Amino acid sequence: MLTVSIGLSQTEDIDKLAIELAFQEQDSLKIETSIKLIKALYHANDYERALEYIIKSEKLSNELDYKKGIAEITFYKSLIYAQKGDYINAVSGYNKSKGLFSILHDTLSIAKVNNSIGLIEIKRGNYNKGLQFSLKAIEELEKRNLITDLNLAYSNLAKAYYNLNLSEKAIEFYLKALNVQLKLNDTKGIIESHSKLAELYSNKKEHRKAIEYYEKVLESGESNNDSVRGQVYPKLGGEYLKFNDYDRATRYLVQGYNINTRTKNKTGLLLALNNLGDLNLRQGRLNIAEKQLVDAGDIAKSLNNKTELLRHYKLMKTLDSTRKRFDRAFVWQREYYELNNKLKNSEIKQAQQIINQTPVNTETNTNLVNQSEVRSTVSKITPTEKAVLDKKLDKYKLILYALVAALLVVSALLVLVYLKRNSNIKYTQDLEEKNIKIQLQNEAFQEQTKHLENVNNVKDKLFSIVSHDLKDSLSSINGFIDLLKDGSLSREEFDNLIPELSENANNASLLLFNLLNWSKSQMQSLEPKPSLFDIQEVFESKIKLIEQRMENKGISLVDHSLRDFAYADRSMFEIVVQNLLANALKFCKSGDTITISNHISNGSCIVSIADTGIGISKENINRLFNNSSFTTMGTDNEKGTGLGLSICKELVELNHGKIWVESTQGVGSTFYVQLPKSRPNS
Repeated sequence: MLTVSIGLSQTEDIDKLAIELAFQEQDSLKIETSIKLIKALYHANDYERALEYIIKSEKLSNELDYKKGIAEITFYKSLIYAQKGDYINAVSGYNKSKGLFSILHDTLSIAKVNNSIGLIEIKRGNYNKGLQFSLKAIEELEKRNLITDLNLAYSNLAKAYYNLNLSEKAIEFYLKALNVQLKLNDTKGIIESHSKLAELYSNKKEHRKAIEYYEKVLESGESNNDSVRGQVYPKLGGEYLKFNDYDRATRYLVQGYNINTRTKNKTGLLLALNNLGDLNLRQGRLNIAEKQLVDAGDIAKSLNNKTELLRHYKLMKTLDSTRKRFDRAFVWQREYYELNNKLKNSEIKQAQQIINQTPVNTETNTNLVNQSEVRSTVSKITPTEKAVLDKKLDKYKLILYALVAALLVVSALLVLVYLKRNSNIKYTQDLEEKNIKIQLQNEAFQEQTKHLENVNNVKDKLFSIVSHDLKDSLSSINGFIDLLKDGSLSREEFDNLIPELSENANNASLLLFNLLNWSKSQMQSLEPKPSLFDIQEVFESKIKLIEQRMENKGISLVDHSLRDFAYADRSMFEIVVQNLLANALKFCKSGDTITISNHISNGSCIVSIADTGIGISKENINRLFNNSSFTTMGTDNEKGTGLGLSICKELVELNHGKIWVESTQGVGSTFYVQLPKSRPNS
């Protein structure tokens, strides 16, 4: 609400100034009002509109040679350039406005310009240069207690000192910035200062203070922000790890790992993985530690994060030493020292650059002592003293030669040990490679055996079903045909038996249909051929097949289907619909209703076939889609193979869809099928 109120207030001020400017006639007043309007638009982040007024006001100020107006307009134009990332024009404008403010003896404006130049130089990585400008601005801003500008100045100096590895000065100015930010209620600035102070105290090994400041970040209003928590949790967990507080360390590190994995923040994930690896290493969970540290090493290399990579090398050395893999530990140790030396050399070069860039301070030079005044005197050595020194020198030479000889012997022994160890390692590696090959061959053989057993089971099951269920249906049909041949049936009797004959034929057809598709799916030879087709057309064709059976059983059909398209194999979908309709009919009794419908959900097509039949018990629902030939008798003692729903599930999933059921015993069942409406991305 406060943000909305401030926004509305800014808009009202801008509108008021724009109206005031429109009705002013005096040029000097127009410039003053324009400057107020430009300031208001800048603080409202409306840079494009601000630039429009800057162009008009700059032209008028130049015509009147109004230096104060030109200086202020140039300053705000530079601020906008800086916000847009145009550093060249920004610095050029700052210098121009600073020159004009110097002519006007406007020390406050000069301080504000210096502060802005300091900020832009620090952003560009010129920390030493940025420091000089920000320090120039501080004195005037502190004198006038301009806390908004001081906030920016203190933050600039703190960042510069932080990046120059001057920890004490960085802490000093982050504390000053924090004091001002609390007065201004600058939430973003407070979080940044708390975070940097925590990090600086951690580097100084003052871990209690680091924990205190990290926890202050979490207590802020932004504590629910994944970005903030993702940065703080891995660091806070690492601080608790320094005190062997494993419970708190685990809690923060796991939370940090989860957040950074979800948000794909590699920097936070790297910190979490290195600290988790350290934690699990300390607690003896070596396999988990190794996996986490290997992942951390990959991320550190991809980010070129040398500090965390150095820590990764050290932890890997400790891990392999613990596992008595000393050859690998030696490699990690070497990597650690090489990188550590590079980082130290880099720090020395950076420090040297800072020294070279630092301007000469005349006040300091007056305190320097002339080198010609500091000369040491060398006393003369007597002949006796010289003889004693020569004797000592000979003694030291003998010791040195003995040490060199001992070193050569030890070196030779080490070379022999190294060669022997390498030979053993190579022999061990060869054995491991052979074992791996044998293991892979055994696994392939077991997989092939398992597949053959599955195919054999499918064959046995297929013959069993054919010899019983399919044989019964075909025997019944043959019986009717034999009676008709013998003339044992009259025309009227035959007409009465036609529905039963049709029922047996349909059962045999569906059974054979299911058997063929089930056996194909089990032998992994089903390949969908997807295309767009109309769902309503499939419903219409399949309803015709069961109309007569529904009428004979006294069951009514409610068709709520709509014209809609799905992207799948049409013939497979037809099998699914035919099975679901046959099941609904099987478990309905006279007076029940079957309802079909379809609708669109999240870009998918959902089909439902509902019935008011006998329903399914909770125990049986879990067995429906399993490939276990589970079946129950229908309301008219209809038989089944128990394969229909397992085939439906197989066919739906082949088409990137889902099938599920909702049922209440004694009330009815509803089967749902979800299919895509377009080609899946995968």
